[in-house]
Amino acid sequence: MIAMFWYNGELKQENTISLNIAEPGLIYGATVFTTLRVYQESLDHPLTQWKAHCDRLESSLKAFDWTIPNWQQIQQQAEVLVPHYPVLRLTIFPDGKELITGRFLPQDLPQSQQQGIKGWVANNSLYQRSLPNHKTGNYLGAFLALQQAKKLGFREAILIDDDGNWLETATGNLWGYKQGIWYTPQLKEGILPGIGRSQLISWLKNQQIEVKQTQWNTDLIERLEIIAYGNSVFEIIPFSSITMGEKQLILNPSHPSLKQVRDYYQIGF
Repeated sequence: MIAMFWYNGELKQENTISLNIAEPGLIYGATVFTTLRVYQESLDHPLTQWKAHCDRLESSLKAFDWTIPNWQQIQQQAEVLVPHYPVLRLTIFPDGKELITGRFLPQDLPQSQQQGIKGWVANNSLYQRSLPNHKTGNYLGAFLALQQAKKLGFREAILIDDDGNWLETATGNLWGYKQGIWYTPQLKEGILPGIGRSQLISWLKNQQIEVKQTQWNTDLIERLEIIAYGNSVFEIIPFSSITMGEKQLILNPSHPSLKQVRDYYQIGF
């Protein structure tokens, strides 16, 4: 299938892109990016969170002292892709060039959301993510963890710090639940400030449901009734089991309290 995408102000319909061999994005992974799900084919839909995604990109660009692109132009370009793709990936290079691509939702996403998936704790410092507070093109640590998880027969990898505390998954933020309280790792541990994470925290608090941002150590993890992960594309996916070394956690992906977080995507906006 021929892809449709934008690069440096030009709409292209092909499956390749031409980059200068000295391009920092190619040599160092020097880009920032964000991936978002477009609800009801609208960037203005509250769940799409278009402005939040652009704001996070701009925050990273300013932190790196890179060129800020023309956001109005980028939105106009994205609008062209919206009728064709439910998921957009927006990448910005150091000189302000943009690459906007699209993709489709996984066919088995509804099944994963309902039945849960098997997770694997990537207990190796090799899998730690570079500059975790920013979503940069250097995603090698998370990529390696996810590839190893799949080789071992798991669907998702969980990244940890040097002390064994859980941080996030290879593709999303962690969520846990026990005794009426939702838990998610705190930002100061070194995790990505996910857009979906932020919105879900606000939603739960507005529903008078307690949320704690805290360190995920072994004591907490082994007492959780639900462990799930989420991002702006997959929403919330629970784990049915998680393998951590020689130990395996068995979880209930049909736990009734999952409705509290799923409701955000149904009625939260």
